[in-house]
Amino acid sequence: MKTLFSVTTAIVMFLTAGLAYGQQTSDSLLTRATLQDCIQYALSHQPVVRQSQIDETITEHSIKSKLADWYPQIGLDYNLQHYLELPTSLFPDANGVRRPVQIGVSNTSAALFTLNQNIFNRDLLLANRTARDVRKQVRQTTESNKIDVISQVSKSYYDVLLSQKQMEVIEADIIRLERSLKDAYNQYQSGVVDKIDYKRATIALNNAKAQRKSAQEQIVAKQVYLRELMGYPASATSLPLVYDTVGIESSVLMGDTSMGVSYDKRIEYQLLETRRTLLEADLRYNKWSFLPTLSAFINYSFNYQDDKFSKLYNQNYPSSLAGLKISLPIFQGSKRIHNIRQAEWQLRRVDYDFYALKNRINTEYSQALAAYRSNLNDYTTLKENVTVAQDVYNLIEMQYKEGVKTYLDVIISQTDLRSAQLNYFNAMYQVLSSKIDLQKAQGSLTANY
Repeated sequence: MKTLFSVTTAIVMFLTAGLAYGQQTSDSLLTRATLQDCIQYALSHQPVVRQSQIDETITEHSIKSKLADWYPQIGLDYNLQHYLELPTSLFPDANGVRRPVQIGVSNTSAALFTLNQNIFNRDLLLANRTARDVRKQVRQTTESNKIDVISQVSKSYYDVLLSQKQMEVIEADIIRLERSLKDAYNQYQSGVVDKIDYKRATIALNNAKAQRKSAQEQIVAKQVYLRELMGYPASATSLPLVYDTVGIESSVLMGDTSMGVSYDKRIEYQLLETRRTLLEADLRYNKWSFLPTLSAFINYSFNYQDDKFSKLYNQNYPSSLAGLKISLPIFQGSKRIHNIRQAEWQLRRVDYDFYALKNRINTEYSQALAAYRSNLNDYTTLKENVTVAQDVYNLIEMQYKEGVKTYLDVIISQTDLRSAQLNYFNAMYQVLSSKIDLQKAQGSLTANY
């Protein structure tokens, strides 16, 4: 029976461990990765975000630690001592002559229980009044980090997609060049043309293959960078990106670009407002330094004395007291006045931080809006160029086969088509990237993705 129980327990533990490992593996890797999946994964695994969340927990415990001083503080002091030589004092005898006399007992022991209750303390008052704003500040820091992560992951995701689309363009170009090389070689063998067309086709094909190799390496490097931004496991060999070209193209346009900028929507402005609130609290804290601290206390002491150690704890001589304690610094060399002046100037200084931040936000918004509009115009124009270049290539290729156009015209049209397609996808990335910058500048890009 005992053996059966042991075997059953081992099987259950093995299955549980396997299930946990499988769940952990499935949780840490993505089977598909859309932009939303990448962002959600980054918000859950990116070290900067995780550290910010840990900072929130640390701050919460720090606040509770400071507020704990409002509760009654109970302590115990215990001591045990033995006099090797009793202390001696001089006492006058009957003739008025002072004689040395040893006083006290050889063994003493005491236990002191203390209970202290703070009634007014400026440190505790500051901690109590700023707890909400300190929590708010650390949450805003986390939100700021999340916004940065969303922006960086989105741009990196689009960058990887751009490289993959460029790879598709190069692959299609290689197929066309291989077909052209075959046609040129057949015409050369038939004696229709000389070997120049055949050699040109070979050179163009080799150049395209070299570009393909370069694009492949860039994709690998960009995927590694994207995984780093996401906090994706370094052991993962690849990240299976999933995208919808039509959906991405439809997301290029951004609603109303004339809405302007709202300062209070920017997380940097919100953080600065919280900082100002804390500086105002610091100013009040320094003004409270002229007020006394007040606390109540109760002490109870156990006292044991005897010359023989074996009888030390036979008799207790207790004492107890209760009282109020008021502490008021009278003169500290004008230290408190200087602290108040320092807090006032720090509060004035933060006003210039608001002024500088508003100017910076306006500049960021103007630059982001100009970049978005410019890139959107390029995107629209280059999108039309792809269609035109494709029509030109189809027409010239047909005319070349009929002997109307030279092979040089074919190569030029192929180059134009490849350039138009590559420029189109590059423009798509630029406009999507500038759209993210514009949303961030407006304050519409939030951590609630």
